[in-house]
Amino acid sequence: MTRLPPIVFLHGLATSGQRTWGDNGWLDLVTEANRSLIVIDIPGHGKAYDNAIDATFEKSLTYIKSKFPDGPIDAVGFSLGARFLLTIASQDPTKFRKLVVAGVGENLFSRDEVRGKRIAEAISGDTKFDDPESQYFSQLADATDINREIVQNLIRSPLLELNTEMLSKIDCPVLVALGDKDFAGPPTKLLNALPNALHVELRGVDHFATPKDFSFIDETLKFLDAEPQW
Repeated sequence: MTRLPPIVFLHGLATSGQRTWGDNGWLDLVTEANRSLIVIDIPGHGKAYDNAIDATFEKSLTYIKSKFPDGPIDAVGFSLGARFLLTIASQDPTKFRKLVVAGVGENLFSRDEVRGKRIAEAISGDTKFDDPESQYFSQLADATDINREIVQNLIRSPLLELNTEMLSKIDCPVLVALGDKDFAGPPTKLLNALPNALHVELRGVDHFATPKDFSFIDETLKFLDAEPQW
């Protein structure tokens, strides 16, 4: 029987691998399925807390790739983590056997500078906002495993372009999971750009509830051939 590759997990902004994947049961389920796994923290987050030198999108991308094992991988990314994985896959499609991205869609193709500035200010903790999104990011950044300065620098740094031509190079199977209440949608442009994409709509799920959604977990484990052997 062919041995399946490790599953790499990459979290979203202002959280960590443990909070996103560990606390929501992902890692236990994958272990029970006898799959090896690698949890990577983006610089400024979790175990990568002190990597101040990597406080840009481009340097963070290099840092993440340095944590990949040799050979092909499966990977799961949420929000910012999904963008990193899609960028890497567009550069090196052969690295991935299967890829799962969640919490991304139309937002990959444009950058809302006003929103980005507001989120950066919310994460700084110096400014109080009334809108739920800013309040949520401010609360996330209160955790002791978040370096507010590094995360702000990351948000404000230039993104590497990710367009439909680049995405068309990703020929591995890609599962796109997006809540029907997620501000990142719709997923149409992303799905059309990927040659081998499947779509799972998460009913009644917003952006921040995605990692703990049972349907997202179930569909991902099925897709990656990682269902627990009860």
